[in-house]
Amino acid sequence: MYRIPIKLLPLLTFCILCGTFGSQAQLENGFTDEVAQINKKYDSIWDSQRETIVFTGSSSVRLWKGLEERFADHQILNTGFGGSQSSDLLYFLDTLVLKYSPKKVFIYEGDNDLWAKKRPNQVIDTTEEIIRRIKAHNPGTKIILIAAKPSISRWKIRGKYKRLNRKMERLSGKDTNLFFVDVWNPMLENKKLRTDIFIEDGLHMNQKGYDIWYNAMINLVENQ
Repeated sequence: MYRIPIKLLPLLTFCILCGTFGSQAQLENGFTDEVAQINKKYDSIWDSQRETIVFTGSSSVRLWKGLEERFADHQILNTGFGGSQSSDLLYFLDTLVLKYSPKKVFIYEGDNDLWAKKRPNQVIDTTEEIIRRIKAHNPGTKIILIAAKPSISRWKIRGKYKRLNRKMERLSGKDTNLFFVDVWNPMLENKKLRTDIFIEDGLHMNQKGYDIWYNAMINLVENQ
């Protein structure tokens, strides 16, 4: 049996660690190009003198066409990035949220986390860290957690989504600047999922779906 010389063990350990951290960094930076494009877009039009509201999270936010126009009286930034999980938002929080010093932040994460077999408690732990980071930047920022939505393609794990939503709602009750917006129940009809509010993939919404979201959030945008 070949034995590694003792004097080479420190070098071997270093290489293993570099490989581990390198793989992790590569995974965490999978959205780097997309995030850079988002920043490039808003750096040219964002008015730092106006109050800002940021909508961020995964593709359900990113694909919300006309979001800025629906709330035309406000400076809305849509920094959603498709396929993201809560850990990705935490990683890019500085560039997608904090750099704009928003008055309000609407966050949609957890959908992809649960589909990737993360537990609701894992999502909550990451969400709490996101909240801590935002509050450390500006304690007065209002944070709105958007419930994980139901969908045709992920209906089979609806129980996990419901548990996450209950946990997010309880979390929102711990702080006067923390809110929860329920989009789950409005997307149901007689406790059954509406199928006419999705595009062909059964996951993302059409305009009818986004109209539901708009009605669920308008009060939080306008009045809170």
